[in-house]
Amino acid sequence: MRIAMVSEHASPLAALGGADAGGQNVHVAALAAALVRRGHEVAVYTRRDARGLPRRVDTSDGYEVVHVPAGPAKQIPKDDLLPHMTDFSRFLMHDWQDQRPDVVHSHFWMSGLASVLAARRERVPVVHTYHALGTVKRRHQGAQDTSPTDRIAVERLVGHEVDAIAATCDDEVEELMAMGLKRNKITVVPCGVDTKLFESVGPVAPRTAQHRIVSVGRLVPRKGFDDLIAALALVPDAELVIAGGSADLRHDPEAQRLLACAEAHGVSDRVHLIGQVARTDMPALLRSADVVACVPWYEPFGIVPLEAMACGVPVVASAVGGLTDTVVHGVTGVLTPPRDPKALGRALRRLLADPSRGMAYGIAGQDRVDARYTWDEVAARCEHVYRRVSANDGLAVAR
Repeated sequence: MRIAMVSEHASPLAALGGADAGGQNVHVAALAAALVRRGHEVAVYTRRDARGLPRRVDTSDGYEVVHVPAGPAKQIPKDDLLPHMTDFSRFLMHDWQDQRPDVVHSHFWMSGLASVLAARRERVPVVHTYHALGTVKRRHQGAQDTSPTDRIAVERLVGHEVDAIAATCDDEVEELMAMGLKRNKITVVPCGVDTKLFESVGPVAPRTAQHRIVSVGRLVPRKGFDDLIAALALVPDAELVIAGGSADLRHDPEAQRLLACAEAHGVSDRVHLIGQVARTDMPALLRSADVVACVPWYEPFGIVPLEAMACGVPVVASAVGGLTDTVVHGVTGVLTPPRDPKALGRALRRLLADPSRGMAYGIAGQDRVDARYTWDEVAARCEHVYRRVSANDGLAVAR
């Protein structure tokens, strides 16, 4: 099949850890590569966000990246991209006239909008993955939500217009149904993990403390790093390593806020913000941990716990969103209430005090990843959805 993947702000070529670069970038890159391995032709359309970028790039994984001229060729916060989606959609429409894809898979709500508008003319079926929902973001962030005011309405429109929705977890299915979208249009297709890169055997990053807790993610408040720092006061003899953020943490407001938080809780000597970590170095960092903590206020899916599980490391995670699908409480790790540093501290302390339990969780986590979350398995599920909507489109055209 010829598959067009649309990811307006999350380029598969972007460096991870920045303000708008994270799990979606990994998802798009890995899914595209896995689909190529299954014999498909894949082009990923993403916005041109820097001068001098080539219009088209052939990647070593066999898929093509198309840099779409929509808005100025510079970094723009994703919440400010909506006015440029008309140009983005127009480019897609013209490009697909020359080479019609068999199916479009859009990622994130603005990509969905651009895709359904462009696909109408050529009658191309569209599959959509939200990655995050405006209703959930608004519920948790309230007045601090920087999303455009039209986001939720557009997300509902996209859900009605696309041929299928690939939800990443069961919690998202419930949210989508509450938005009024049809259950028979929704299929759960989780994110995956690169089990060739993330595995239990390999180099281990050095450490000096008796115990190490590792957490990874963009430095934004909703990731709950301040709760983790507060919990560290209840976990003696452990260091906390936080990976992610801008290239220069000295001028990163959130990094400085977290360092001040560590000072206030009396754990500044045990909290280490190490900034961005190269993708190839991440497995060694995860393997150096006694436990990997992922404690956001909310999380649409969360790839880091899967990467830790693939490395044989137990996980302590917030019982929110997709984390309740991937982390099996008492089997592959521990789920704790979100935004509860005391409960989090108790869970970390108990797990670190019981190495045998941590080892058992690590082994079970590896088994769970191998059975359900390899990218080849995820690509096979996506392919099933693509073929279904393509067959339905063929029947509609015949009628």
